[in-house]
Amino acid sequence: MMKSSLKYIFPLIPFLFIACNKKKETKDIHSENLLVFPTGEKITNGNFTGTAYLQMLMDADSLNSISVGNVTFEPGARSKWHTHPAGQILLVIDGVGYYQEKGQPKKILRKGDAIKCPPNVPHWHGAGSDKTFVQVAITGREKGETVWLEPVTDEEYHK
Repeated sequence: MMKSSLKYIFPLIPFLFIACNKKKETKDIHSENLLVFPTGEKITNGNFTGTAYLQMLMDADSLNSISVGNVTFEPGARSKWHTHPAGQILLVIDGVGYYQEKGQPKKILRKGDAIKCPPNVPHWHGAGSDKTFVQVAITGREKGETVWLEPVTDEEYHK
């Protein structure tokens, strides 16, 4: 009985091998080139050290006071210290980055992490020194706009 089953399976082995290789090849191509959201435009407002990009996904309006933006930081790039009157949530979607609240140790962030930035607490966030960092920033606007403070020094960044 087993011999008769094998005569049907053996001719399928080359097809299975080809199918498995094609699937792996397709996966590799997609994992290297697939972005969740577009990188957006280079940020030129002076509130960042290094190069960062912003793609707004949703602007706050009269129906919803929350804005959502995709921020991409090149290695070494970071925001200034700043606060959000209504707080902020960061969702890490790629790379390795940092988040630090004033008076607290710096946290290392990795893909899949989520951070809640409390209202009116000075903090900064940005990329690690050798990897790009991508985050989705969800920011409450009902209590006012972001308050930008001083730049993060190189000493603070590397500490």
